[in-house]
Order: sequence, then structure tokens, then C-alpha cells
Amino acid sequence: MAILIDETKRVLVQGITGREGQARTKLMREYGTNVIAGVTPGKGGQTILGVPVFNTPHEAVAALGEIDISVLFVPAAGVKDAAISAIEAGIKLTVLVPDRVPVWDAMEIAAAARANNARFLGPNTLGVLSPGKGVVGMIGGRAESARQWFKPGVPAGVGIISRSGGMASSTGYYLGQAGVRISTIAHIGGDAVLGIRIPEAALMFEADPLTEAIVIFGEIGSTQEEELAQLIHDRKITKPVIAYIGGKAAREGTRFSHAGAIIEGGRGTHAGKVTALREAGATVVDAFGELPGAVVEILKRIKGKSLMSEAEKNAAWHTAITHIEPNKVAVRGYDIADLMGRASFGATVHLILTGELPSAPIGRLMDAVLVASIDHGATPPSALSARTVASTGATLSASVAAGIMSINRHHGGAIEDCARQLKAVADRAAKESITIDDAAARHLAAMKDAGERMPGFGHRYHTKDPRTARLFALAQEAGVDGAHMKAARAVEKCFADAKKPLPINVDGAIGAILADVGINPSVFNGIFMIARTPGLVAHVVEEQTREKPMRRIDPVNHGYDGPSARSLPAS
Repeated sequence: MAILIDETKRVLVQGITGREGQARTKLMREYGTNVIAGVTPGKGGQTILGVPVFNTPHEAVAALGEIDISVLFVPAAGVKDAAISAIEAGIKLTVLVPDRVPVWDAMEIAAAARANNARFLGPNTLGVLSPGKGVVGMIGGRAESARQWFKPGVPAGVGIISRSGGMASSTGYYLGQAGVRISTIAHIGGDAVLGIRIPEAALMFEADPLTEAIVIFGEIGSTQEEELAQLIHDRKITKPVIAYIGGKAAREGTRFSHAGAIIEGGRGTHAGKVTALREAGATVVDAFGELPGAVVEILKRIKGKSLMSEAEKNAAWHTAITHIEPNKVAVRGYDIADLMGRASFGATVHLILTGELPSAPIGRLMDAVLVASIDHGATPPSALSARTVASTGATLSASVAAGIMSINRHHGGAIEDCARQLKAVADRAAKESITIDDAAARHLAAMKDAGERMPGFGHRYHTKDPRTARLFALAQEAGVDGAHMKAARAVEKCFADAKKPLPINVDGAIGAILADVGINPSVFNGIFMIARTPGLVAHVVEEQTREKPMRRIDPVNHGYDGPSARSLPAS
């Protein structure tokens, strides 16, 4: 994991057609950030660097589904309207790069974020970077440099919070030179009114399993560092905190570079911050040059220290998935020999896709999800594609690949599409303070008016999908019954009330369950591919061994001659 940005986050760039927007979009994509859309009012319909451009964030979300982050490269005067439009479109994190944003505008953005359960970073922020996962904003510069300077937290690293943009990268660079791995670098911005502040960022790092210590570049002014000290004192922050506070020689009334770094009324002094942090148990160094050494010493005392070898320091790129050493394979930090026989396949799929092992009940639920999609006869496009290619004499790998390549939006894609629509229903209920049933009715009415169909409901073959009830029952047993499953039941009820029975099918059930488990919908199509592959292998082998080459394969007129109905043995 990491905080704020990782490889799963879908990113929108506001101001993408401008010079800065284009330049930064290019750099973010080169680093691996999943930039899926851009916004410039009046320029919708264009494509910039392969990214579709929309007129508003609402249009982007409507066309592409859930978007996690919006980053703004717009003039300061336009920041308020741009940020609020992203927030009201349901985007949960907005990164405000521009400086000189009026204080009142920042306060209005803060009010909109609170009303919509969203966050914003900045204003006047270089952004956030999670090494090896993604970057949003301007931090780190060129992708090649960022990869060389900042090494991913494998198995864990330190989280960096900086009030200074320049020192955010410098802190990460010097820690990297000392062999320290990094989970995320967050530049919170230097303005008087901020979204995510030091205390909030520190709590995110506290909850992040990839972060083992928190490094702070603080400054005089404001009370953020003192608030952090209180969190440490109250044991809400338990991970080691190592800090440097700039502005030691500043006097009363001094502004230290940023609007938020002013000493007034005896508050926000260097001495006060240092004392508060040290008394709470944090390590505070007297000089910035002492910071890397202090971090290294603390990491050496932590089990699973994140210090790199010389070879790792010089590596051109990194992966956080699997680590290979002589006679050892570790998947997301777990020895594969330990996983074998102890973790189920479903649990291990959850691990490799999310970075964390699930609880035993969730692991069993993941197994059930995979079993539910293992095959659906010879009629789905993937099975037909695989069998058709196999009939030409193609290899097993080529034939299965053909089946996999047919899995897309209209075959398997309903899992992700349904999850995003169910989230929209749940979000509408919360935003409009109405019942989930009313939210479902309004959402379906809006989809009908737009000529859209609700994915994940109804089935061309089953009047009631036999897999759905079992999956929901297993989900209940695992303690999973969140907003997406509730929204699914509400949608199903709406269809029934309208005398148009469209029960939720297996795709919709899987989408609702996986979303309530907390898995990012961007991997749902991949989970379907994982589940369906054994079935495709079976179809290909059967085609190669039982049928004549180059035959005409009728998708309907076929019979079944396998085993008759049988029961599982008693456990």
C-alpha cells in the first residue's frame, strides 16, 4: 500500500490542454500514473497525449466511471471553481498545485470537501509521490530521476511529510542516498489554509502497513507540529517520528518562505515545536544534515528494516509485488513456501492484487468468487473464441489467449461497471440524504433518460442466477454487507416494483461483494480473467482432443455428455 496515490488510482488532470498541464501529464504517465482523463472547459472531445478531454469533471465521471484523484494545473483565480466541480463530481482527492490561491477560495474548497466527504491537498503543493506506484503533481521531476532517487518501500519504508516543496524532494533524495526506502512523499503545501495537514497525513501513514516510520520536514508557524506531538502523546501515532524543524533563528513576526510559516503571538515558534515533539517521544534533529543518519539508526532498531543494499540503490526500476533472492521467493513480503498450504488461492489473489492477506472468511469468499466464474458453458464469447482458435491447430497458449482477449467491457466488464453504478447509488443516498431505495429509483430513472442500461442485472439464460444467492450468503457469513450490496438489493427491488424482474446476476453480485471487500474496481476484469482461465483451458483441450479441425462451431446447438448431477462429499 501507500497513501493518497498508488498504481490503482484513476487520475484526472484539470487544465490538461495548457502548457503546464500537458507537460506534467506526460511526466506523470511516464512514471506510471494511471491518468485516464483531462478537463478543460470548452475543449471537450479532444485527445491530449492519448488522454480524452472533457468539459467538466462530471462529464468525465459519467463517461469513464469512478475517478479517484483530480490534479489542478489551472490559474489561481480558477482553482476554486475547478476544485469544487471535481469534489461535487464525487472525486475524493483533489490536488491543488497552483499558488496564490485566495484564502477565502481555499476556505470555500474546504467547506465543499467536508460536505462531500472528500479531501484536498494544497493549495501550493508539488503533490504526492509513492515510489514505484505513481505521482500526482510536480514532485520528483523527470520519471527517470524520480526512479533513481526514491526507492519503493519493499517490504516497508518511511513516509515523508513536508511543508516545503523543495525540501520534500530533497528529504526523499538524501534518505535514498542513505539506503532508506520510502512509502510516500507528501508535500502538504505552505499556505495558511490547507486541506491535508501534518496531523492528518501522519494518521494516514500510521494506518498504512507499508509505512514503518514517519519523517517530518516542519517549519515555524501554525500549530501543525504541536498537534502531531499531541497525537503521539495520545498514542494515536505509535510509529517512530523523526523530524527537522526549519526556522530556528526566526524572530516574532517572521515569515519563513510560506504564508503558513509566520510566528505570531508566541505561537508556532521553533523552540515550542521542538520541545512539544521531543516531550511526546519523537526524535528531533538540530540540523537537516543529521536527518538521514537519525532515520537509519531508528530503522536499524525496527524489525524488517527498510535499508537497501548497494545493488538495490543503483537499480533502474523497482517492483513491490514479488522479491526474488537465491533460494527464496517472497510475494508481497510473504515467503511463498509459507503461503503454500496455508493461504488459499483466493486469499493469495487478494494478496497479490491489494498487497495484503485477507482474513480467513474473506479468503473463503474470494475462493467462492473465483469458483463462481470458472466457466459458463460453451456459449460465452471467451469459450467460443478459444475453441475456434484451437480448432485451427493453434497451441494451448494461443487458444487460451484468444479467449482471454475476448474478455472486455461487454464480457466480464459488467463486474466493474456494476460496482461503479452501485457506488453512484450509495453516494446519491448519502449526498441527497434519502433512503437507498429512493436513491436507486432516481439513479435508474436517470440512466433510463440517458438511454443506458444497468449492468449486472438480468441474464440472457437464467431467470434467477443460481450463483448470486450463494455468493451473498457467503458474503454475509464473512461479515461483508456494505454500501454496494445494499445498493444492489435496492436496485433489484426497484426492478421488481416496476414489474420488470431483473434479479442481480453473478457479475453484479461479484462487483458488489468485491467493492464492499475494499478491492479497487480497476482490477475486477482481471479477477474475472483469473477465474475463467481454467475453464478456457478445459474447453481448448476438449476441442483439440474430441473435435475435428476447422469445424463450424454452433454457439447454441450443442449437447452435454458429462457426468450427471452429483454431490460434494461430506466435509
